Amino acid sequence: MAMLTDLLVISAANRIIGLIRDVFVALDPDTAQAVEVLLYFLVMVLYAILCELLLNGQTLGKRIFKLRVVDASGLRLEPSQVIIRNLLRLVDGLPMFYLLGGITCLLNTRMQRLGDIAASTVVVRIPEVSHPDLDNVLGSKYNSLLEHRHLCARLRQRVTPEVAAIALEALTRRDRLDPVARLKVFAGLAAHFRELVDFPAAATESLGDEQYVRNVVEILYRAG
Repeated sequence: MAMLTDLLVISAANRIIGLIRDVFVALDPDTAQAVEVLLYFLVMVLYAILCELLLNGQTLGKRIFKLRVVDASGLRLEPSQVIIRNLLRLVDGLPMFYLLGGITCLLNTRMQRLGDIAASTVVVRIPEVSHPDLDNVLGSKYNSLLEHRHLCARLRQRVTPEVAAIALEALTRRDRLDPVARLKVFAGLAAHFRELVDFPAAATESLGDEQYVRNVVEILYRAG
């Protein structure tokens, strides 16, 4: 469906090319044909390359259907990879209707066509992201850490998304934890956050580990 959407976009661009050709036909038919062939090639190749470079691995069709091209190893997608996978799209389309590319997809576990294999890329689905109910987790308690805005900014810079998600999950599930385990979990998280950023003692001296983690989570998820 994403590919069909992109083909509709390309078809619309080809209609515009036809109008340009008609202008050149009146001047020189040979020039008109050369311009038409060149523009068709540029649209077919450059459309996907430019979209995936500018839209973070997505064409318009991929964006609508929540797909994205990513590096197969999880690294940042490089421009060279985008160019390689789209230049080889012409080979994947052989002999017709993407037959070669489709067969290649069926023969490997990552559903990669030849262009993806050569560029070390893979097309993935973008999962729906659910937003946490922060009101139930954080409550309305006063956050003394928020008084130090520059340290809050530094904390948001240094905490990884994975650790932030763990801290939020710990708060969400805290009432289901064994009391001893609950103390250990929040002691470990609080110690980690204190190592990353050293807030003044006046802002932290009255905070237990769990409240400290709650304040940090509020900074990470709400106060940005």
